[in-house]
Amino acid sequence: MKYLITVIGPTAIGKTALGIQLAQHFKCEIISCDSRQFFKEMSIGTAAPTVEELAAAPHHFVHNKSIFDCYTVGDFEKEAIVKLDELFKTNDFAVMVGGSGLYVDAVLKGFDDFPEIDIAVREKIQKEYEISGISYLQDKLKELDPVYYESIVKENPQTLQNPQRLMRFVEVCVGTGKPYSSFLKQKKNQRNFTPIIIGLEAERQIMYDRINQRVDLMTAAGLLPEAEKLYPHAALNALQTVGYRELFDHFDGKTNLDFAIEEIKKNTRRFSKRQLTWFRRTENAKWFDYKTDVLEIIDFIQSKI
Repeated sequence: MKYLITVIGPTAIGKTALGIQLAQHFKCEIISCDSRQFFKEMSIGTAAPTVEELAAAPHHFVHNKSIFDCYTVGDFEKEAIVKLDELFKTNDFAVMVGGSGLYVDAVLKGFDDFPEIDIAVREKIQKEYEISGISYLQDKLKELDPVYYESIVKENPQTLQNPQRLMRFVEVCVGTGKPYSSFLKQKKNQRNFTPIIIGLEAERQIMYDRINQRVDLMTAAGLLPEAEKLYPHAALNALQTVGYRELFDHFDGKTNLDFAIEEIKKNTRRFSKRQLTWFRRTENAKWFDYKTDVLEIIDFIQSKI
């Protein structure tokens, strides 16, 4: 039997540290499942594992892509499964650590099987977006798949600001004549491992204090010059994320620096709430307080083996 020990939870809760401790105990390697930490140009603002943390346990899918690459959740699922198949040839355990719920779900349950879409449909939607902006995509999705649109509003509203994701939803609707949501109920791919899911949580104020402290540490570590270097590429999809958007507004002269830093903290706190909402739906997850001794968590994992 092969086991994928999966650590989930909101940002700044301690997932990376726990993942390393578990990987060391079970003498295995780590699959990183954070959609922002894939990109090698984004380090400080994504709280990617440090050089010391990367040396403490082998990590995969950290800084393995460029912001100029087109990389989707489907791409990640395929690559992650290949890597896990490779790791499980020599080990019964692997650890997956992630705060990106959709990406975690893709690995654990499989990504939905969508039909191929005519390239002409894709190009037409792309052109409409370039002319009319993101509101065209939002309105089109609401028209063609109101059920899925409302689910996004309730569960993952930041997706409505992601043009790449919206274009994909709309092109499936237009290209198949069916709602995007109709493809989400299909049978998922079978996995050759058993997931053991560990959730980390804390009281809301503690969580918020940890987020505020992390942003202060990021700022001290050089977040501003990192964002300045990326500013010429601010339109790229990979950079449409908390920690960078706020500083780009500052560089545009829309805000002062202190306001931008406070906006990063506020938006990260909002993001953490959405993460928790998503992860709370995860079946068979065992939740622990973030200060729980790692030996207690290891005992729970052992009880599931």
